[in-house]
Amino acid sequence: MVLPALLLVGGLAHGQMQTDSDGFTNPLSTLEFNPGLDQREFERATFQALDIHDPWESLNRRMYYFNYRLDQWVMLPAVRGYRRVTPRVVRTGVSNFFSNLGEVSTLFNSLAQLKGERAMQTTARLLFNTIIGVGGIWDPATRMGLPRHSEDFGQTLGFYGVPSGPYLILPALGPSNLRDTTGKLADFGVERQIDTLGYAEASGGELGLTALRLLDIRHTTNLRYGQLNSPFEYEKVRYVYTRARELQIEE
Repeated sequence: MVLPALLLVGGLAHGQMQTDSDGFTNPLSTLEFNPGLDQREFERATFQALDIHDPWESLNRRMYYFNYRLDQWVMLPAVRGYRRVTPRVVRTGVSNFFSNLGEVSTLFNSLAQLKGERAMQTTARLLFNTIIGVGGIWDPATRMGLPRHSEDFGQTLGFYGVPSGPYLILPALGPSNLRDTTGKLADFGVERQIDTLGYAEASGGELGLTALRLLDIRHTTNLRYGQLNSPFEYEKVRYVYTRARELQIEE
């Protein structure tokens, strides 16, 4: 709908399009801006498409700034130190270990969403990586052709029609919404209840395991605050997160 309103193809009905010497057509030479376009209506439709329910925007912007400073002063220095003192094979093993823990939540939510094929693949991944991969440190399941899926309780709630609710910035964790925050708490509870191998006790306690997990999340997340180089970074991150979650729920 937008493209026909923006552009008017001219000359197509009266002759063939010009062809470059290499055989490719040059369509831009036959396009003109539609002089009848209502600029105000276009702007209104654009802002409506970008509109995200954010009634706590003032608080969220403060939290966004807090996360930016936390990232700058604590998380990124910790990540640089982590990368400096640990070999790549160790970092990969840590990431594989936490991904294997996440398979528990994915399995639970795949079953809850009646996604039988994903549930079977996730079960196989969990068994192979836990047994053959020494508790998940290695990832033989991927080499065996079993794809890794990601399902969480926030997606399960969305699958059954629960609205996302207000947009929310979480301390350290970043973008979320009321539904997904509830989902994170539920997934955390499931992982704790199904900790059959006693990971928390073996690692020196829940706090130590959580701290290492946060460090691994930041290590594997490429986004850096300010890298968009835009005064509208908050709005862009909000929009991308919201639309990405919608796509994850629909798949």
